Amino acid sequence: MSGIIIAILSGVMMSVQGVFNTGVTKQTSIWTAATFVQLTALIVSIGAWFVAGGQAPFSSLFRIEGKYMLLGGVIGIAITWTVIQSVAKLGPAKSAMLIVTSQLLAAYLIELFGLFGMEKAEFRIRKLVAMVLVIGGILLFQWSGQES
Repeated sequence: MSGIIIAILSGVMMSVQGVFNTGVTKQTSIWTAATFVQLTALIVSIGAWFVAGGQAPFSSLFRIEGKYMLLGGVIGIAITWTVIQSVAKLGPAKSAMLIVTSQLLAAYLIELFGLFGMEKAEFRIRKLVAMVLVIGGILLFQWSGQES
């Protein structure tokens, strides 16, 4: 149950963050906003690391197997940029729907093919049907917005 609550909280925070970052971008620039977002994230992360007692030393990063996994920060800046752009161009609701749907599809493909060291999952027709329903929901949402 706690996993579900945390996931819901994550989704809410992502939507709010996207709107906030877009607002900052409108008043500054995309790279000023993105730099501030990443800088504040770094400061909070370092603080949390100290509060947690420095759980693992930074030198442990040099022993990571699959060095590509260290690209999380690079991907993070790409996420910040793409969310800001999509919210500005599509609005928060459409943007969130497309982001979450593509996230769900990518996550399912990662599981299905066992990519990046994840355990391989079996193909289930119900999951494919669910994905088609999600995409249908996006089309319905888009279509219903055009009647205004």
